Amino acid sequence: MKRTTFDKIASMIGLMLGVGLLIAGALLSWGGNFATQQVKSNLQDQKIVFPAADSAGIKALPAADAAAMRKYAGMTMTTGEQARTWSDHYIKVHMAAIGGGKTYDDVSGEFMAASAQLKASPNDAALSAQVAGLGQLRQTLFMGSTLRGLLGFSYAFATIGSVAIIASYVAYAGGLLFLILALLGFAHLRRVATDSEI
Repeated sequence: MKRTTFDKIASMIGLMLGVGLLIAGALLSWGGNFATQQVKSNLQDQKIVFPAADSAGIKALPAADAAAMRKYAGMTMTTGEQARTWSDHYIKVHMAAIGGGKTYDDVSGEFMAASAQLKASPNDAALSAQVAGLGQLRQTLFMGSTLRGLLGFSYAFATIGSVAIIASYVAYAGGLLFLILALLGFAHLRRVATDSEI
C-alpha cells in the first residue's frame, strides 16, 4: 500500500472519530445538564428544608445519621446527594422508629389479616382499634416508602447526570485528540513522497 493512501485513510478515520466524539460530547453534556437541572428544579419545588443543626429532630437521630444531616443543616434540598441523605438518614430512621422496624409490606399484611378477623367479629372493640391503628401505620409507612423511592430516583438521575457530564469531558478530549492527529496526518500527507510504500 502506498504511504499516501495509508495516510489518507488514517487521517479520514481520525477526522470521523474526532467529529463523532465531539458530537457525543455535546449530547452527553446536554443530557447531563438536563438531568441535573430537572433534579434541582423538581427538588426546589418541594421546598424541603433541612432542620437546623441544633434542632430536636436532628438531636433525636443516631449519631451517624445526625452527622450526615448536619452537613446540610438549614439548606433547601436541591441536589441528588441531599435527597439521598434525607431519604437514608432522616425518613428511613423515622420509619424504623414508627414501625418498630417493620416495613410497609409487613404492616399491610397484619392490617389485612386483622381486617379479615374483624369481619368475622365486627363487635370486637379491641380488634377494631387494632385495625384502625394498623391502618394509620400502614398509610404512614406507605407515604414514607413512596417519598424515599422518589428521592432515590432524584439521587439516581443526579448521579446519571454527573456521570454523563464527566463522560462528555472525556469525549471532548478524545475528539480534540483525534482531530489534532487527523490534521497532523493530512499535514504529513503533503510531505511524503507519493511513491513510497509501507
